[in-house]
Amino acid sequence: MPENSSPVASAPTSESKAPRRRMTNRQRMIFLLTGWLIVMMPFLFWWNTWFGRKLSDKQVTEYLRDDKRPRHIQHALIQVGNRIERHDPAAQQWYPELVRLATYSVEEVRNTDAWVMGQDSSAAIFHQVLLKMLSDSSLTVRGNAALSLVRFGDDSGRPQITALLQPAKISAPQSGTIVDNGTPGTAVHQGGLVAKLRTATGIVELRSPIAGRIRTVLVSKGKTVPAAAAVATVDPDTDQVWEALRGLYLVGQLDDLRAITPYERDLPEIPDRVRQQAVLTERAVRERAKAGTASPQ
Repeated sequence: MPENSSPVASAPTSESKAPRRRMTNRQRMIFLLTGWLIVMMPFLFWWNTWFGRKLSDKQVTEYLRDDKRPRHIQHALIQVGNRIERHDPAAQQWYPELVRLATYSVEEVRNTDAWVMGQDSSAAIFHQVLLKMLSDSSLTVRGNAALSLVRFGDDSGRPQITALLQPAKISAPQSGTIVDNGTPGTAVHQGGLVAKLRTATGIVELRSPIAGRIRTVLVSKGKTVPAAAAVATVDPDTDQVWEALRGLYLVGQLDDLRAITPYERDLPEIPDRVRQQAVLTERAVRERAKAGTASPQ
């Protein structure tokens, strides 16, 4: 046998595997805690912001006065509204808070408050407050107040209800140049960004007062607009239209048909239930006019 054929022991190389380092107990705990937080944080966020979570009487009182968290106020308002619907007499303890919140600084809170006060049409104080809310600066607050007044047999807010069917106009608060804008057909939330305007004092964001879809963009990017000029329009979303049509079914007049009948058209953006409600609403309005009956007072 040749000399070089004898077995030779392998010399250590740089590729030899070093012993695997095991995790310490502290590292293991940090790893498990991180994984738990990744799973739990979305749930905890949802749990703390979910309006369906039941609150105790003490929590309702605390949430109604939590000025640092407007969503807490909304949560409590919805809970009060649910109790009113169940004819729970305990709900009356919070009626003074509902009256106070009618002028709250946050629009979403006033909007929810207007809806809740409509749940008890026997409360004269709510009737008075809702009438004042017809002059609110927010279109949706005015609309919700008007819809709640219908429950009181009061059609004072009929113009505000009809306005809920109309596209919202987005105007430039001051002169400037459009530096960005949305695209027709794009869905926007209430308060969603529609366009940006560069003014002498900086960038101004133009936001939608309602939820819906951008209908038209009237000024293209790079164009200069004067103050108060219309920049875009937004069509109201399905829920807003649905509620407005239901309100006008009870209090609508012939003058409102111009706003009602467009929703009877067979178009992809008009759901069947909205189209059917529009037809029913028009029929109710015409029958009421034909009979010479007034809407409820």
